[in-house]
Amino acid sequence: MSGSIDIVCNLFTPDTVANGQTGLDDEFKAQVRMPEYMRNGVEIEDYLKKMDKAGIERSLLIAVRCGDLNVRESFEIPYARVAEVCAQYPDRFSGLAGVDPYRGMQGIYDLEQGVKEYGFVGAHLYPHWFGLAPDHAKYYPYYSKCCELDIPIMMQVGHNLVYSKTRRLPSVGRPITLDQVAIDFPELALIGIHVGVPWTDEMISMCWKHENIYTAGDAYAPKYWPESYVHYANTYGRHKVMFGTDWPVIDPERAVKEVDDLGMNDEAKQMLMRDNAMRVFKLPA
Repeated sequence: MSGSIDIVCNLFTPDTVANGQTGLDDEFKAQVRMPEYMRNGVEIEDYLKKMDKAGIERSLLIAVRCGDLNVRESFEIPYARVAEVCAQYPDRFSGLAGVDPYRGMQGIYDLEQGVKEYGFVGAHLYPHWFGLAPDHAKYYPYYSKCCELDIPIMMQVGHNLVYSKTRRLPSVGRPITLDQVAIDFPELALIGIHVGVPWTDEMISMCWKHENIYTAGDAYAPKYWPESYVHYANTYGRHKVMFGTDWPVIDPERAVKEVDDLGMNDEAKQMLMRDNAMRVFKLPA
């Protein structure tokens, strides 16, 4: 098998931490047992060493848009910043364009620029940062633009944690809210990330029902993936599940090792770790 593809990776560098562009407070970092040496950020060159040790060929780097910027503690990582990293390491990183439904047509123009000018391979949405479930009408222009650009969109489904105690966010992205979106946009690849916990069976149900819904096993260490999720990835859903870390939440070396320990069959593991992402995101071989 060629190198693995990590479809959920955040730009967690000293500059993004210092600039308040991660949304993670010290209590959250402690909760996920982030090592002390990492808490002020990791340089891209050092992260590439982690990728190499884990056998990860390419990571999809998110230009996150987290909340309406008119609201306290909302933040973003500019498309141009992610594009800069991707241009510096074109064989190792590809960009994902963050979606903010409150930016009106400018957000649509930004998405188009991200794909056409910066070469981003997909879109990314954090519904909880906007308090709007994935089937809210405000997202529909973005879904339409994704169809036009022929790119997939990923979004966090399931609950979210308390990333900062001064800005608590509601869990609005249950997997079932992808149902109507998949019906209205059958040509759009929808990827429910973060395993769908605690509604994992609901996530599997949506993937089984809709040809255009996929899921990613990220943000949770693979040894803690629900049994039903591992079974789905290893059997009848092997063409629907992708690998991710949600770095810096899960260390890539740990994630890859724990996938190895799941005992999946070779075909399913190849599809999870590489082939499905290559196909859905149309990544270069």
